[in-house]
Amino acid sequence: MTEELLNHYFRALASKTRRDIISLLKDDCLCAGDIGKYFNLTGATISHHLKILSESNLIKRKKVKQTVYYSLNIDVWNILIKWFCEMK
Repeated sequence: MTEELLNHYFRALASKTRRDIISLLKDDCLCAGDIGKYFNLTGATISHHLKILSESNLIKRKKVKQTVYYSLNIDVWNILIKWFCEMK
């Protein structure tokens, strides 16, 4: 994994709100409206955080009819976990 890619992941995780969104998604896939219910933030702000997480590939988007569902990108998380485990 390149340093540039790691920096990209860590920038996305620098926000507590984005880390909280990740925690919500660890158990289930949710739409933006359902995610927003957990925060005292506007829909636009939630969408901004979801966009950053999605662009970093930490989460995936799946559109079902008119609703977009978000879930963790397990492949990327496994790579990050492996990277952490290999640190000495």
